[in-house]
Amino acid sequence: MQNRITKKTKLLDENGYLINPGYATKPLFEYDRNDIKANKLRIKEWDYYYVGNDEYGLCLTISDNSYMAMGSVTFLDFKNVKDTTVSKIKFFTMGKTNLPSTSEKGDVEQSYKGLYLKFTNDGKKRNLICECDNFLDGQKLQADIVLSDFPAESMVIATPFKEDKKAFYYNQKINCMKASGKVVISDKEYSFDNNNSLGLLDWGRGVWTYKNTWYWGSLSAVLPDGRLFGFNIGYGFGDTSAASENMLFVDGKAHKLSSVTFNIPVKDGKDDFMSPWTFTSDDGRFEMNFEPLINRHANINLGVLCSVQNQVFGYFSGKAKLDDGSVIELNRVLGFAEKVFNKW
Repeated sequence: MQNRITKKTKLLDENGYLINPGYATKPLFEYDRNDIKANKLRIKEWDYYYVGNDEYGLCLTISDNSYMAMGSVTFLDFKNVKDTTVSKIKFFTMGKTNLPSTSEKGDVEQSYKGLYLKFTNDGKKRNLICECDNFLDGQKLQADIVLSDFPAESMVIATPFKEDKKAFYYNQKINCMKASGKVVISDKEYSFDNNNSLGLLDWGRGVWTYKNTWYWGSLSAVLPDGRLFGFNIGYGFGDTSAASENMLFVDGKAHKLSSVTFNIPVKDGKDDFMSPWTFTSDDGRFEMNFEPLINRHANINLGVLCSVQNQVFGYFSGKAKLDDGSVIELNRVLGFAEKVFNKW
């Protein structure tokens, strides 16, 4: 079942329960943190941006998981197969990070020791600012990126959790925003040009259960014929029986998919993230091979709190079928896929 939401609606009822689980192509659900009736420590909110081209990429995160807030910056060098991440945390922020209640407009700014992040959004462009004092071997990183040309449609989903009626996940993922600006590390400059650089937003708000595993994959690219093409695939984000979050995008129009499965190879009983993966779909509309290049790995283990992240960047090759039956063929196009396990 794919329950499509087409009109503005409140996200939660007076008891804090998700009113109408489903998907949309615009942010039609009205989120208000004050409507949540669950334990406040269970509220998780984040803005994650990825900006990239074929040579390098930048990840920026501001998150507030109630008992802990985190700011993070990652720079990926695809030509030299290197990645560097700096993350900073604050404890027991309980929403004081003030992440916006809507993805359509709003600003957020956070300062940590040695790390400054600011995301602004006036509805027409997003400006991403980052300064990290000791990013790589004592070198400073500075980033100033503008995202524009927001697509008309994007992936929006609201899902419940079977284990807890007051748990939910409200998420928008915006692919294929045009990116311009630069990253400077020490005296070396990396430029992003909106002819070949694209940005992604993962905007998440919700009440999560304590233990879960999710799978997420994303790609934004300029096709050889000049069209903008992207996809969002994934599962593990609550009970997706009302709708999956699998979508294709061509020049800002969404094409809904049903179920997509991540086939991660296993070696010696463990996931082998750096060997080739495959992706399959229940309706044959998404069939891809994936050649890993860089694993952006993080393992945070504080006993009762744990997060094991494997965000793997690499090359997708295969076919994706649009709603009208036409086929998009990819040949080693850069994107990422991840598996994340949380106890939080």
